[in-house]
Amino acid sequence: MQVKSVAKTVRVPARKARLVLDEIRGLDVDHAAAILRYTPNSASEVIAKVLHSAVANATNNHQLDESKLFVSACFADEGVTMKRFRPRAKGSASPIMKRTSHITVVVSEKANEEVK
Repeated sequence: MQVKSVAKTVRVPARKARLVLDEIRGLDVDHAAAILRYTPNSASEVIAKVLHSAVANATNNHQLDESKLFVSACFADEGVTMKRFRPRAKGSASPIMKRTSHITVVVSEKANEEVK
């Protein structure tokens, strides 16, 4: 069974979030949480919250064993882009794109053969 958790419109660019998500894909939940705790990236804090939420959904709503959970899929899609402008010389302006992302973490339970 797969259980997912989604954080929408997170103020982190999807490109930077994908760098962190690539590090935890396919790992056990405990190992992934340890990696996120010590990753010096602003996206790692948000991803850790989403991972914790997915584990809580799996244990409380679907009665899965937390020790058998692993990150089966994780991805970051682009969200809305806030457009701002900065004044420049001679009355012109340059755009500033403040990008957001939707972060999804899917956890599932390992089969009995994989636990050993």
